[in-house]
Amino acid sequence: MDEVRYRRIVLKLSGEALAGSQGFGIAHDMLVSVAEQVTEVRQMGVDVALVVGGGNIWRGIAGSSQGMERATADYMGMLATVMNALALQDALEKAGADTRVLSAIEMRQVAEPYIRRRAIRHMEKGRVVIFAAGTGNPYFSTDTTAALRAAEIEAEVILMAKQVDGVYDSDPLKNPRAKRFEHLSYLDVLSQGLGVMDSTATSLCMDNHIPMIVFNLTEKGNIRKVIIGQPIGTYVGRDNE
Repeated sequence: MDEVRYRRIVLKLSGEALAGSQGFGIAHDMLVSVAEQVTEVRQMGVDVALVVGGGNIWRGIAGSSQGMERATADYMGMLATVMNALALQDALEKAGADTRVLSAIEMRQVAEPYIRRRAIRHMEKGRVVIFAAGTGNPYFSTDTTAALRAAEIEAEVILMAKQVDGVYDSDPLKNPRAKRFEHLSYLDVLSQGLGVMDSTATSLCMDNHIPMIVFNLTEKGNIRKVIIGQPIGTYVGRDNE
């Protein structure tokens, strides 16, 4: 059996990743793929927490750009993440995982309220924890949620699941000569404006020494490969790591 490198992880899923090739809504095949991969690494003894975005349903920034009050648009985005979290919960349980959804906005009929110690206890009992509704505050992205929750639960790494196989110096879908980075420092990401996380989330990871690995979610088995330390995607951390 392969040796596990990371024992507690936060997997950050964008809403767009759940939409798959259809570009909007929730793609069933992506749900099944994510659920099977997460269940596999959970069975390897890894504590798994998920943070999911809501961009496949609603983007707060898009709403505010059309004249909606930013706070209202962001709260709508948080509700979209709850919908994605419930879809993930259903897929994970069908795959055999025990799960809990913890929401930063209280809605007891569908999710538990987020409490740090409760989240840690769920993971200690072998449950996959899904963090929904962002931080519960407008003006903060789900990237920042991933960084914040990772610090709170003392996760060893944040896995940034994307539809590309790492971080590039330009858009690889538009530029066939785009260069992929294998290793970046937090300051590289901030100074070069690379699209790994927003600056607030990157700074939070840097302050708390939480590395990030950006990898391709669409290739099945990649979550397991990251967990056992295979060099895929782009590693973001301190210069000496």
